[in-house]
Amino acid sequence: MNERMVLTVAMTFALPAAALPQAAGAKAADAPKPAASRLVVMPAADMKWTDLDPTGAPGVKVADLWGSHAKGGPFGALFKLPAGFAAPLHTHTHDIKVVIVSGTYIQAPEGKPEFRIGPGSYFMQPGGDYRHTTTCDKAADCVFFVESSGAFDLKPVAATTAPAQ
Repeated sequence: MNERMVLTVAMTFALPAAALPQAAGAKAADAPKPAASRLVVMPAADMKWTDLDPTGAPGVKVADLWGSHAKGGPFGALFKLPAGFAAPLHTHTHDIKVVIVSGTYIQAPEGKPEFRIGPGSYFMQPGGDYRHTTTCDKAADCVFFVESSGAFDLKPVAATTAPAQ
């Protein structure tokens, strides 16, 4: 065999053989972690409740479950409104998916009748220009789960129409 043919044969078999272990190692590093290692358990007693905004929303608490409601990006959190709490007309930047855990949550979209929902209820609240008030019935605190793709905010707005009755 001439030198050129030996070099061709060597490169044909040696390079792929050298690359295979590296590719296998890369695949192992990219492989998903076993299910048991991704398990997250957070008993109620271990949740870290913090004040949402002590001056603008006194008594309102939040416990982040994943992500951060304040820093941006996707998050899931529990919110707690004290019985009788009321937030004036406002909007939020991002869509918010909500599941009521306890209490009676009351929302009044601007110019439309309020809706009242209790434990187990779900609603998707649009971000942007969806103007509404939020209230927790006086009978009990309201706890609800929130999931969103961006930071939680509450942007007060001036009313333009009278609330519907």
